[in-house]
Amino acid sequence: QVQLVESGGGLVQPGGSLRLSCAASGFTLDYYAIGWFRQAPGKEREEISCISSSNGRTNYADSVKGRFTISRDNAKNTVYLQMNSLKPEDTAVYYCATNRDRTCDYSEYDYWGQGTQVTVSS
Repeated sequence: QVQLVESGGGLVQPGGSLRLSCAASGFTLDYYAIGWFRQAPGKEREEISCISSSNGRTNYADSVKGRFTISRDNAKNTVYLQMNSLKPEDTAVYYCATNRDRTCDYSEYDYWGQGTQVTVSS
């Protein structure tokens, strides 16, 4: 059974850090590019980062560039999202998904995790 499971969310103060994990089971993650998304209440889902499968190339939305870092550990079948300098506007449910476009040039996402809540508040 193909499954993605996010973890690592929680409550953090502004300026703090969290590391989210996206663990895959039932398939080999290294074949896919992986994207991270977030959705805040009342807002549309936002693609915030993607890491390619071939050469590890990454891209980021302007809203997180310089603060978030995506990485992958194919041996652990896991992709990470390191989030630093968190702001209240980063509060959202964060999702990972597999991208059939292995370069991250296109958004062709198919398998999704269930999401993990991140709340940034003092």
